[in-house]
Amino acid sequence: MIDKGKKNLLGIGVDAVDYDSAVAKIISAAHAKQRMAVSALAVHGVMTGVLDKEHQRRLNSFELIVPDGQPVRWSLNLLYNTHLPDRVYGPILTLRVCEKAAEEGLPIYLYGSKHVVLQRLIKNLTERFPHLKIAGARPSLFRQTTTEEKAEIIETIRDSGARIVLVGLGCPRQEVWVYEYSDYLSIPIIAVGAAFDFHAGTVPQAPSLLQKFGLEWLFRLVVEPRRLWRRYLLLNPLFLFLLLLQLTRLYTREIPSGAFPVRELRYG
Repeated sequence: MIDKGKKNLLGIGVDAVDYDSAVAKIISAAHAKQRMAVSALAVHGVMTGVLDKEHQRRLNSFELIVPDGQPVRWSLNLLYNTHLPDRVYGPILTLRVCEKAAEEGLPIYLYGSKHVVLQRLIKNLTERFPHLKIAGARPSLFRQTTTEEKAEIIETIRDSGARIVLVGLGCPRQEVWVYEYSDYLSIPIIAVGAAFDFHAGTVPQAPSLLQKFGLEWLFRLVVEPRRLWRRYLLLNPLFLFLLLLQLTRLYTREIPSGAFPVRELRYG
């Protein structure tokens, strides 16, 4: 297992970990019923915190942020000589967590996406892991929740007996959701991005060769150009520019410490 702690990447604390270490941390917290806010961040996820100080504070309150994208892994290796052999890709992390949860009898809860996607996801996960206990599932409301709705969601997840919550709302909504629910649920809550759609089979994944060379973004841009062009064509170059500045020590952005007031957005 590799765990070299949090590293400052453009002001975001990203954990230099591998799959085994990340899964072990999540499963340990699930057994102990301890809060663990988790996200798998690629370049876009990092940049959401770079461009929004309030969101930077949210992300830096997370107990575990794994390097989801190859460029994020390469950046950690370049800046800190972490020698990470692979990224910790959200969809694969999802499968590994589900596999371990099935082995150890830890029920999971699925939150986000659409009802039809959740149905297919549940079918595929339970076929792959017959002993996996799915305590419940709830689709996104695709809007902000009311105070009453948020309280009802919290109660429902608590009553389900879930020990791990997987959240698929898209970045940065899912990280906001994890931030706002973690203290209430006190179990691992993991923002897994497009994993729900990928494992449900509703959205195609990039070929493994493109993933290996950090070109998954190009595949996704071709598949969904109207939705994703700003994310990749604007943020990727900005990330590389700021990384160069950090590497040459011309750009330094510290990770905030201490408690900060952050607006509640109540994404659902």
